[in-house]
Amino acid sequence: MRQFGLIGYPLSHTFSKNYFGKKFSDENIIDTAYDIYELKSIDDFCELIKSKNPSGLNVTIPYKEQVIPFLDELNKVAAEIGAVNTIRFENGKSIGFNTDAYGFEYDLLDFLKGSQVQKALILGTGGASKAVAYVLHKLKIEFNFVSRKEAYINYQEMSPSIIQDHHLIVNTTPLGMSPNVDSYPELPYDNMSEKHYLYDLVYNPEKTLFLKYGQVRGAHIRNGYNMLVLQAEEAWRIWNFKK
Repeated sequence: MRQFGLIGYPLSHTFSKNYFGKKFSDENIIDTAYDIYELKSIDDFCELIKSKNPSGLNVTIPYKEQVIPFLDELNKVAAEIGAVNTIRFENGKSIGFNTDAYGFEYDLLDFLKGSQVQKALILGTGGASKAVAYVLHKLKIEFNFVSRKEAYINYQEMSPSIIQDHHLIVNTTPLGMSPNVDSYPELPYDNMSEKHYLYDLVYNPEKTLFLKYGQVRGAHIRNGYNMLVLQAEEAWRIWNFKK
């Protein structure tokens, strides 16, 4: 039995288990299982590997950066990003990859459909934000981070001129994610227009308040579901040594 799974905390709502369970059933992939592993601390990672002997793992909040010291190797993209969301176990070694960047890039290009966006705001500074920044840099789109942390643009500093100057806004925070559907990034939404593109890595609910508030001002919107599908399929290719 080949064992795959997802590590993170908490994991009450997860895309991966349902997605891979359906994939295994639909494609008649036998002797294969996918489970979720809530780790209260990344220090529990080594014990999990010993007890489950997985063939591959996905990694989500809050361990995309914390897991790196526990791995034997990183592929080039994951090393450049500084965050891992996929781990392959091969010949006794653990190798970290980042398929978030792959999924985000392909879906973002489809979303923008050739629009010449020049500046972007990335909401949040966690592991997912690093993959987004990597892609925007690759696509030559200037960006700034918005965070409650020092050294970044603060939400209280979000002026109308900043919004009007940045036509792509990517939410990488969990704000608005079920069950906390009433939360949202505090932005001057009244200064958005049909020139704006709002991308939310959250997919549950389908339309967060962040997206709704932008949409009523004419902004183009997209949630993170397509990105999740793309990154999951890329992880499956990596686990099966087809990359």
